[in-house]
Amino acid sequence: MKTLQKGMMNRRWMMVAILFTIHCSLFISSAAAQKFALVDMDYIFKNIPAYERANEQLNQVSKKWQAEVDALQIEAQTLYKNYQNEVVFLSQEQKKARQDAIMEKEKEAAELKKKYFGPQGELFKKRTALMTPIQEEVYTTVRDIADLRGYQLVLDRASDQGIIFGSPKIDISNEVLSKLGYSK
Repeated sequence: MKTLQKGMMNRRWMMVAILFTIHCSLFISSAAAQKFALVDMDYIFKNIPAYERANEQLNQVSKKWQAEVDALQIEAQTLYKNYQNEVVFLSQEQKKARQDAIMEKEKEAAELKKKYFGPQGELFKKRTALMTPIQEEVYTTVRDIADLRGYQLVLDRASDQGIIFGSPKIDISNEVLSKLGYSK
């Protein structure tokens, strides 16, 4: 009886081992059948003139807005220096008025900075308006090429996250540029 039970147990383990082997081989063969590609988004965007023009426009407007913020901050600093130099000659009311003026100027500078450079500020809105259409066109083109060629995964080589080596044979960056009309 014990021999019969041992034989059945061995058969069960053998069956489990066979099923496990079949499962592993199916997994390995399906993983081997997947196709991957690389793309260098930095390279692509640097080769699209409209993207470079948008970047330059953003830089110019950013510098202009920063100069406005800096001017207000300098005014606040000047008011403070003048206050420090004249504080001994001022009455309590004059001191209070000057302190209020300094604080108001600092507040004005902080509000302007937030308006231009805050998370939902003018620079963010302008960047979104200028860059999003170009980025969407590139991403759509990458997706179209991936669908056409049967790629299950396209990785961005420029992100450097986890890519140790990528063969130039699977880099589709120039193909994306070509399909967008920017041959390299």
